[in-house]
Amino acid sequence: MTDWTTADIPSLSGRTAVVTGATGGLGYETAMALAGAGAIVILTGRNDAKGLRAIEGICERFPNALIAYEYLDLASLSSVADFARRFAASNEQLDLLVNNAGVMALPKRQQTEDGFEMQLGTNYLGHYALTARLLPQLRRAKASRVVNLSSLAHRSGAINFDDLQGKRSYRPWRAYCQSKLAMLMFALELQRRSLAAGWGVTSLAAHPGYARTDLISNGPGANTLSWRVGRWLQPLISQSAAEGALPTLFAATSPAAEPGGYCGPNGFYELKGPPAPAKIMPQAKDFAAAAMLWDVSATLTGVSFDEIVVAA
Repeated sequence: MTDWTTADIPSLSGRTAVVTGATGGLGYETAMALAGAGAIVILTGRNDAKGLRAIEGICERFPNALIAYEYLDLASLSSVADFARRFAASNEQLDLLVNNAGVMALPKRQQTEDGFEMQLGTNYLGHYALTARLLPQLRRAKASRVVNLSSLAHRSGAINFDDLQGKRSYRPWRAYCQSKLAMLMFALELQRRSLAAGWGVTSLAAHPGYARTDLISNGPGANTLSWRVGRWLQPLISQSAAEGALPTLFAATSPAAEPGGYCGPNGFYELKGPPAPAKIMPQAKDFAAAAMLWDVSATLTGVSFDEIVVAA
């Protein structure tokens, strides 16, 4: 897959994609490329004005793009349920789900409306619930895929089942690393369960390396001395949001993408470069922990994949 680019994306005509957090950054670039390849793309976000601007920007580049914007707040299980109902009402199937939206290293502990620690709730639990609720549409599609956005930060992550919500001890980066490890574990566990149960859904994960997005520039470290020094090094160690989206796009569209695979940049420490297989840390391959996380997630969100399969 060396030097793989958006020019290598096959035709996606007639296929429907949902991209969360697609009003800017990696999600926007992902939606742009999918629309350019002919997919029907539904961008989701929490800001309607930004959603409309995103549609305008994509249509400026691809005037015939088939795109729409839908409100979705991953920090709200009711918003997730509402979106899934709206989608099911107008779409028989879903070919591609890109779980991209996220927040990073919030300095102070915050909670979602459901009482979850904000990073775990937004980055992981909201996507777990969304994927489960969209499973009937994913199963009706031929060769559907789910792509979860993880991060290099998963390498430092650990799932703290004793204090999953960081109520006793909250550290911004520890919570972020945990949420991104959870996303990778979820992708791998979803592939295992899909194969075992015959759901017909292919699950993969990807990470962007060090991509220059608003998540970085507006993050908790912005304007610190280390951040200002890092800006001088960015040309050497980082890449644009469009380049950072390539591993996601490869996982989402390439015939060569392996089910249960993990894609990232192929350069030094996977910081930048074309898509390639990415390093998966041992804690992400802990099948027992992944199964426990799956069960805990079903309890916390009140959404069970198995129950949805039966109901469908």
